[in-house]
Amino acid sequence: MSNVKLSNGHQFEAAPDVSMLDAARASGLVLEHSCRNGRCGTCKAEVLSGTVIPIRPDLSLSADEKSRGWVLTCASAAVSEVVLNIEDLGLPADIAVRTLPSRIASLQRLSPDVLQIELRLPPNAVFPYLPGQYIDVIAKDGQRRSYSLASQGGADKNLELHVREVPGGTLSGYWFNDAKVNDLLRFEGPRGTFFLRESAGLDLIFLATGTGIAPVKAMLAQLAQTSGAAAPRSVHLLWGGRHASDLYWSPESIGVGLQYTPVLSRAGSDWAGARGHVQDVLLQTPCRWATTVVYACGSSAMIQSARSALAAAGLPAKRFFSDAFVSSSN
Repeated sequence: MSNVKLSNGHQFEAAPDVSMLDAARASGLVLEHSCRNGRCGTCKAEVLSGTVIPIRPDLSLSADEKSRGWVLTCASAAVSEVVLNIEDLGLPADIAVRTLPSRIASLQRLSPDVLQIELRLPPNAVFPYLPGQYIDVIAKDGQRRSYSLASQGGADKNLELHVREVPGGTLSGYWFNDAKVNDLLRFEGPRGTFFLRESAGLDLIFLATGTGIAPVKAMLAQLAQTSGAAAPRSVHLLWGGRHASDLYWSPESIGVGLQYTPVLSRAGSDWAGARGHVQDVLLQTPCRWATTVVYACGSSAMIQSARSALAAAGLPAKRFFSDAFVSSSN
């Protein structure tokens, strides 16, 4: 076993065949993460000292990042005493990951290729989660697919998912062709570290593409219940799609004071709104970077582009939080 120390002084023991991400969780510490399989890059960390080895493929770090000592905690194990230049998150550590049954309560088409699914929990089930987290739905054959929760939680026990159709996908075939109200499903969660941090007096910017709006919807609902000194100074959402039908929800309905900028990348001549990509439109908008926090959810290409471009524009490094939707053939 090797000792792994974080920049805030917290530390944990890690076996050489267990990812540092999993070892931290086993010790009651939660590190920044999302996909847990080396594809999204959310869990990257700078190794200040010590030796780590890869235990699964790293598909998201650049050659430059690797040369500068960055690793993915979900894909690397410690084989000596290690010091990482990251901190644990604290808050999600008290929320246990569980496997629960549920039944489909409703199915509704939001657009030609997006389905809203509501899952109903058993009457006595308790499933705490933070707005912005996701669950893994488990198919009958054991395959898993991750879906962000669009619901905020609380007294209503229904969990809301926004699912985009993937041609030829195993679960897409079920959702869009075979799923029926009252079907029994299992899921595991909550997972992920995409959730609201301290927002008092700050300028919050949300970047979303496609169904990346789902966790943002939950976070905006949480903000709508935040008032007084705890409230942010401003909230701006930029939601992007290819065509107008991709923007299938009305963010203004959430009830929070919100500046909303819809963005289309393949708009027709009748579109009078913003065009291009959400991160590029944001860069054309005056921002107070010193007081800005960005939450980005959607395609990994958008998130990687936004992270580097906004850092170059002046966004502080620790004020960018993301959840990348990595592609799946199923």
